[in-house]
Amino acid sequence: MRLVKLLANLGYGSRKEMQMAIRNGWVTDRDGNRLKADAKTAHEDIRFDDEPLDPDQGVVILMNKPLGYTCSTKDQGRLVYDLLPDRFRMRKPPLSTIGRLDKETSGALLFTDDGTFLHKVISPKSEVPKVYEVTLDRPLKGDEAALFASGEMMLESEDKPLKPAELEVLGDTSARLTLHEGRYHQVRRMFAATGNHVTELSRSRIGLLSVDGLEAGSWKILSEEDKALIFGV
Repeated sequence: MRLVKLLANLGYGSRKEMQMAIRNGWVTDRDGNRLKADAKTAHEDIRFDDEPLDPDQGVVILMNKPLGYTCSTKDQGRLVYDLLPDRFRMRKPPLSTIGRLDKETSGALLFTDDGTFLHKVISPKSEVPKVYEVTLDRPLKGDEAALFASGEMMLESEDKPLKPAELEVLGDTSARLTLHEGRYHQVRRMFAATGNHVTELSRSRIGLLSVDGLEAGSWKILSEEDKALIFGV
């Protein structure tokens, strides 16, 4: 791929702007040598304004989503994309979230521009476990774990029972819930069906990939080893 197209696809600017950047000497190799538009330099050896390039297509990002941000670009207000560099919005193919967290839910959120990887994560066949930390309005009754694990629980307006889910009681009004599917507002609806109300909700893990050590609003690009953790490898 020509250097101009590569830089434009990574969101650094339009092709015209990237042609100008190359002419101005802002694009170099790792040794500081100016590159030409037809340069065949390895991706990892290219520097833009003295910084390594963002990863090429196939990037996967983990964010510790803070409260108050939404995942849909159609929503008004603060978006999770606002927490990423502006150029990430201009990438081709575009970045998409892998699933969503609502405005009042925080925690682990994945982004990718790789459609195959996205579908692998969300596919029901993958059954990637997702772990949620839950705070409730009222004390647990004691029968929730058995109900959630039964594989027979039905949510209102649905005709298919939920897959078995594991509930770990942490306190009178706190619990850890592991799901193996992702239905609309599933955690909140499950507890609502038991007569309770979720007051705080955070997703702490996707597979074996955790947000531990990642501050709210921060993100990181995942290595191949990190990506394997999503599938428990």
